[in-house]
Amino acid sequence: MPRFAFRIEYDGGPFAGWQRQAVLPSVQGAVEAALARLEPGEHTIAAAGRTDAGVHATAQVAHADLAKDWDPFRLSEALNHHLRPDPVAIVACARVGDDFHARFSARERRYLFRLVSRRAPVVHDRGKVWQVQNPLDVAAMREGAAQLIGLHDFTTFRAAMCQAKSPVKTLDEITIEEIALPSGREYRFHLRARSFLHNQVRSIVGTLERVGAGAWAPEDVGRALAARDRAACGPVCPPQGLYLCGVGYPEDPFA
Repeated sequence: MPRFAFRIEYDGGPFAGWQRQAVLPSVQGAVEAALARLEPGEHTIAAAGRTDAGVHATAQVAHADLAKDWDPFRLSEALNHHLRPDPVAIVACARVGDDFHARFSARERRYLFRLVSRRAPVVHDRGKVWQVQNPLDVAAMREGAAQLIGLHDFTTFRAAMCQAKSPVKTLDEITIEEIALPSGREYRFHLRARSFLHNQVRSIVGTLERVGAGAWAPEDVGRALAARDRAACGPVCPPQGLYLCGVGYPEDPFA
């Protein structure tokens, strides 16, 4: 059966996450339903990452095996037609080999977290950012973030229900941008690793926000990491500022 890879963009707000649910709407369920409109029957797609409820994506990658050897452009156009009005779009489609797997072939994942500080409620970015009231110390946050780079036991920064076999991960990058807005500031956290633990990004950003707000010293981040204790973590930030923005493979299937 021909295998196709999809780069998928979605607004996670209306969904109970990526993974198919029995009753609640999911991104996976929406894409599989669109596939069933093209080829009747049950379809199961695999994704590079199972994003949680409310989390967005600009470059999720998934794959599916189909009966027909579709032209990739026509397949993406047909799927986008059947995905309406759900806020999900196939932005790229490619025929791939049978050895390609969206999850297991991936060599890195990249996430973006958007945090806005301003007094007035956000309007145009509502549901797309985490808002706090006061400006943050970006230099202090960068100092705290530097202590998380590399190979570590991230028990402190994983969800209690995380199903990963090991809490040991290598975090390759955390960079923090500060952007001046007409009213307030936006902080963009860029994180890159081969894989992440459940809630790892949101736990890290929530902890770094406490550093930026002055409630934690930068060195407290290292102490929390060394504690290997979930109770030592700062607050887990809300999901609406988080985006899966890239998945890396040995060879780009969409090149």
